[in-house]
Amino acid sequence: MDFFKVEGLGISFGGLVALADINFQVEKGAIFAIIGPNGAGKTTLFNCINGIYKPNRGRIVFKDKAIQGKRPDRVAKMGIARTFQNIELFSHMSTMENLMAGRHNFMKTGLFRGSFMWGRRSFAGREEISHRRKVEEIIDLLDLQSVRNKFVGALPYGTQKQVELGRALALEPELLLLDEPCAGMNSEEKQDMIFWVKDIQDELGVTILLIEHDMKMVMDISERILVINFGRPIMEGGPEEVQKNPEVLKAYLGEDEVINDAA
Repeated sequence: MDFFKVEGLGISFGGLVALADINFQVEKGAIFAIIGPNGAGKTTLFNCINGIYKPNRGRIVFKDKAIQGKRPDRVAKMGIARTFQNIELFSHMSTMENLMAGRHNFMKTGLFRGSFMWGRRSFAGREEISHRRKVEEIIDLLDLQSVRNKFVGALPYGTQKQVELGRALALEPELLLLDEPCAGMNSEEKQDMIFWVKDIQDELGVTILLIEHDMKMVMDISERILVINFGRPIMEGGPEEVQKNPEVLKAYLGEDEVINDAA
């Protein structure tokens, strides 16, 4: 069974070709990175995968099922979760409440029915306890105990990125799309994020598809890397191959020194 693959993917907006002939395959349990300069089409690719955009051409296959064109909620229920480049949290809700919101795919009672089924012995009460237990596991994994009951809008930016990662994990994904998880973080926060991503892979067995501009992170944790520019693939390979490829260095222009520093 093919766990996840993209075949001949393309999408255009009017006369602008945003993606063309994108092909790659991700093995179950792997960390696969997609890199490229700003405007290369990386986030557009994620938007096609999780259903925000409907591609004009090609196929996206998850566990032998074509998912291109499906609604984001259907994609999420199939086992694909995502974080966003720009934080998309409920700022006036606590960390716990934001993580609980990530459990919505698993909630059976609904808000209306749950409001009439009070008490720990009711189905709604038992269900909430179960969801909270799962959320507590995520809080422990990401070391969010100290901000459990704090409004996320008042938290430091790096901590908000942790909460968003936790909310994606609350969906219990098999495939996790991380869109620049280290963006805006300081060096210490970036190192912590690297540890958490590896823990998610090793302890939870989650397959990770990663977009990231921090080349040290990409080279440290990725098994395979796809490089795209102007919506088209340049190459795919292991970290060492990518660092030495002259087309990759050319695409990054002045950013080639960043790649070399990660060696």
